[in-house]
Amino acid sequence: VQLQASGGGSVQTGDSLRLSCAASGRTLSSYALGWLRQAPGKARQFVACIASGYTTTYADSAKGRFTISRDNSQNTVYLQMNSLKPEDTAVYFCAAGTSCTPLPSYYGYWGRGTLVTVSS
Repeated sequence: VQLQASGGGSVQTGDSLRLSCAASGRTLSSYALGWLRQAPGKARQFVACIASGYTTTYADSAKGRFTISRDNSQNTVYLQMNSLKPEDTAVYFCAAGTSCTPLPSYYGYWGRGTLVTVSS
């Protein structure tokens, strides 16, 4: 599975962004799909995940502001991010695994990240 994230950019506090992650090489319908992020000098951390059955899981920092969704017909997963804060600044990665988990090491497939910068 090859994953490619896109949609990052530089925004102001309170703005919104929608990240997309398109897959090729294999259908994503049977995978759990996650978004994780890595801020400069920090470890990669879980943001959100959507299981193959569409159950969603969010990090506390994302609850109420971010929404993960998937379109299996387009082999794509999305992350709608609203009310962005400077602490959301990071490289965002999409990943695929067998089930949703907050542990980055459990995701077997990773895409190249997309940078999100939120300025105050």
